[in-house]
Amino acid sequence: MSIFSLMSILITLAAVSSYFNYRYIKLPTTIGVMLVALVASLILIVVSPYSDGLRDEATALVARIDFNQVVLHGMLAFLLFAAAIHVKLDNLRKEWLPIALLAVVGTLMSTFIVGTLTWLVLDWMGLSIPFLHALLFGALISPTDPIAVVAIMKSVGVSEQLESQIAGESLFNDGLGVVVFLVLLQLSGLDAAAAEGSHLASPIDAAAIGMLLLKEVGGALLLASIAGYLTYQMLKRVDNYQVEVLLTLALAMGLYALADSLHLSAPIAVVVAGLFVGNHGWLFAMSDKTRENVDTFWELIDEILNVVLFLLIGLELLILPIERAWLLAGALAIPIVLATRGFCVSIIMGPLSRVTSQSPGVIRILTWGGLRGGISVAMALSLPESELRNLVLTLTYCVVVFSIVVQGLTMGKVIRLSGKSPTR
Repeated sequence: MSIFSLMSILITLAAVSSYFNYRYIKLPTTIGVMLVALVASLILIVVSPYSDGLRDEATALVARIDFNQVVLHGMLAFLLFAAAIHVKLDNLRKEWLPIALLAVVGTLMSTFIVGTLTWLVLDWMGLSIPFLHALLFGALISPTDPIAVVAIMKSVGVSEQLESQIAGESLFNDGLGVVVFLVLLQLSGLDAAAAEGSHLASPIDAAAIGMLLLKEVGGALLLASIAGYLTYQMLKRVDNYQVEVLLTLALAMGLYALADSLHLSAPIAVVVAGLFVGNHGWLFAMSDKTRENVDTFWELIDEILNVVLFLLIGLELLILPIERAWLLAGALAIPIVLATRGFCVSIIMGPLSRVTSQSPGVIRILTWGGLRGGISVAMALSLPESELRNLVLTLTYCVVVFSIVVQGLTMGKVIRLSGKSPTR
């Protein structure tokens, strides 16, 4: 099957699912589409003994899609850039401390705590895995993905401060989470190809790990600054929205591909470039007509890709290896991830709320609003084929589905109740 045929099928399924959700289910689009795909996948699994190879054909179709490549080396460039150009730097500056602490300290703490608790629980269940491999699960499940809840937050009138904190954290912890995951992947020895080309001189070399993180993050910041500035100068010299839309598209795609090829953090590079263009470029390099067209273009790209992404998450159930013990472990992973999120947010926002003014219920909202999404599933799928990979994938899938469906659908109620409560 050609790439065009495969994409045609996915877009058609996404469009039909969106229509069905809009007409009958009436949930937020991304959550509704994922639920439709999940139900369709479950129906195929249930009726497979009575169908003439229908599930096999559907499974073969889904198996053709390299979820890891599609998300981490495709969709992510567009999704992060589309999100970044709509975030105002002034709001990020006001909330830089909680955003930095949540994105960096919170992600690292969550990686270690989730990994450790998962390691202990799996050992108790007789599903023992190496500690570094448990940390891999901690790293891939720690980045938050609030895409599905942003519309709900706006509809219930969440404060601008809280919206900036959630958006800012998610933009930067995605990039850091991927970097931490790749470093742990090299240390674990699972990715032999990556380990051969790495700068890690020994299995646990703190200095080499620090240098690798500095190179990936610092290099991404430098590359993004240069590319963003050059694009900004080009935008200033033209007043044609078709050309300027094309320039922003080239920046998102070209910068992500270049950073990826240089082994820098491509997600961080695209976020920084998007912030640069969405603020300085928006104010000083674009006319009103251009701003309107660029904004519409990226909103449409964001909406289409999000729907396709959540459709893919639902369809991945067809190729998920189902073992009863693994599903039980996945169910236990949900409270581990939630409790860890609550602990990390409390440790960071608790002291801050005593010295700075914070939105009502900030800890509760940040905890419940820390949704996990397609990036976590993509990282789990990037692990080499093995029983370990299937176990980690099952854990990840259970957490992601619970996060999107349960947390996403109840987020509005949590925000409304928190608005009547004190800071915690």
